[in-house]
Amino acid sequence: MTDNATDMPTNTLNNWENGRWIGQTLEVENGVCAVPSKIAPDNLEYTDEVKAATDHLYDEVSDFIPKFEWPAYAPLVHAINKLKKEKNAVILAHNYMTPDIFSLIGDYTGDSLGLAIEATKTDADIIVQGGVHFMAETSKILCPDKKILIPSLRAGCSLASSITGEDVKLIKQRYPGIPIVTYVNTSADVKAESDICCTSSNAVAVVEHICAERGVSQVIMLPDEFLAKNVARQTDIEVIAWHGRCEVHARFSAQDIRDMRAANPGVTVLAHPECPPEVVEESDFTGSTKAMSDYVENHKPKNVILLTECSMSDNVAMANPDVDFVRPCNLCPHMKRITLENIYTCLRDEKFEVKVSKRMAKKALRAVQDMIDLPPPGEKGHFDPKAKDVFVKVI
Repeated sequence: MTDNATDMPTNTLNNWENGRWIGQTLEVENGVCAVPSKIAPDNLEYTDEVKAATDHLYDEVSDFIPKFEWPAYAPLVHAINKLKKEKNAVILAHNYMTPDIFSLIGDYTGDSLGLAIEATKTDADIIVQGGVHFMAETSKILCPDKKILIPSLRAGCSLASSITGEDVKLIKQRYPGIPIVTYVNTSADVKAESDICCTSSNAVAVVEHICAERGVSQVIMLPDEFLAKNVARQTDIEVIAWHGRCEVHARFSAQDIRDMRAANPGVTVLAHPECPPEVVEESDFTGSTKAMSDYVENHKPKNVILLTECSMSDNVAMANPDVDFVRPCNLCPHMKRITLENIYTCLRDEKFEVKVSKRMAKKALRAVQDMIDLPPPGEKGHFDPKAKDVFVKVI
């Protein structure tokens, strides 16, 4: 077994109950991310065949991979793309994947829910999740008949691990009658105990929809405290929050933005709504990863700061070479556990399959599908940075 997960007994993770260790905040190895393999899998080499098949791809990542390193990347890229054809597989590459994964082997790219929805449209037999565990579970919930693989069993999420299905059951006992809106950045058992899911782009619209449907004026939002507080500023609904946080976005501070503006006069600041409210207040625009990407594409600011995970800036920069990016680098150690090496071995051996019990998947699907069936959020997908502060109870 590979990827330093020698304590796991099998190559299959059945469900969240016997995999609770996934998503716990882990040490960041080697200073920034997981240590890559010391030896290329199967001794893959930069042959004439590989060169002919891949050299045209280099321009797509030339700003991020030095030319002298390309012969180390190309054999893996070539081998993965060959395996995809042989096994009728696709790779879902999240916005936070590094450019080599995002641009060179990803078949579908985007945010977590967008990837899962795209997965439902493919006729592939195998889906490899270029992202973290809750994303793979969501793909399995929406695509129960497909084999879902994750390249590293250690690719978890600090936010998803902040709450369990048992926590949600307890909350429902203590706050009866208040609908529970759960962020898609959660495990399957949490989704299964929720009334409806949301994304960062539709959170305000979902909150207002379910309260209108239930005839109530309160909602419990799980598990991201900062997303809940930012949503509360955009609506008259009373929002009760959980104390979970994304360890990447929680690191940003209002002073960080003031310092960056001083060092880069005229820079445009885009923030993700998982950032603290005081960070959102200092931003020029706040929205989901897709909303930030769309903003850069549509507005073409002279130079811009994306307050989110590092690789997101890299990938948006590749699509917008005429925009200068200032990069305050907060890496997600969990996302960085996904590498070309372990994607290759995962697909080659078809290991680390993610499964969700039928009972749990059925309950979780209801919460996810009810959200998907709602109309697009329109302007409610954006957050007004100047909205007034409101009190939010945190449980």
